[in-house]
Amino acid sequence: MKFKEYDFRKRKIKVEEILDNTDAVNEVNKFPKNDEEFTYTNGYKAWASAIFVDLRDSTSLFSDKNDVDVAKIIRGFTSEVIEILIKDTDDDMMEVGIRGDCVYAIYSTSTKADLYDVSYRASYINTYIKMLNKLLQDRHLPIITVGIGLAAEETLAVKAGRKSSGINNLVWIGESVAKASKLSDLGNKNGIGPIVMSKIFYNNYIDIAMEKNEESKSWWYKKTDTSYGEFYHGDVIIVDFNKWVSDGMNS
Repeated sequence: MKFKEYDFRKRKIKVEEILDNTDAVNEVNKFPKNDEEFTYTNGYKAWASAIFVDLRDSTSLFSDKNDVDVAKIIRGFTSEVIEILIKDTDDDMMEVGIRGDCVYAIYSTSTKADLYDVSYRASYINTYIKMLNKLLQDRHLPIITVGIGLAAEETLAVKAGRKSSGINNLVWIGESVAKASKLSDLGNKNGIGPIVMSKIFYNNYIDIAMEKNEESKSWWYKKTDTSYGEFYHGDVIIVDFNKWVSDGMNS
């Protein structure tokens, strides 16, 4: 591999073209699913929700383990978290991926019911970690803990990269993605529950949650932090799933 000189004179013309031709941000109810509708001259703004599932203290967790054991744990963690995030998403799934030791997903969420759906996935993931830890213990492997961050806000999405290079992606501009990532870092630390919701996410989610279960408010604890603002945290699980895990997972 050898780097050739960057033609800054020629590329200046290209940058000016990019700056001058970006001329439309479309406010929509839901983000378009067809990638062709995102171009290098437009952008879309709609409500998005993000969920980040962050593996706690992974550096020390894996520092003294052999590579095979590390691979087992990472695959056990990522495979089913992704399965829960992508299952039955219809046209709402915008992006799912892995960043280091964190799995994340971004959804187009135009209704409160959509936000509730995202929270439901978080509860399934929280319960799945209990199942995974039982399976890890059975194999004399170290157990894991995670923080699950949830946030929602009106978000701008633009296609970024280099046209015709094949290297491009959507860039999400707004608090939903950044805040979900930050809140995931709080989960399962210093008395904070594993699931952490932003204030906006909670305020929109709780109406639907109360319709389904009047005790929903008692599951969450409000906390205010100088860096993260007001947020809500809890240890919400899927009851029948959790009971199956507790009963030994034999039937």
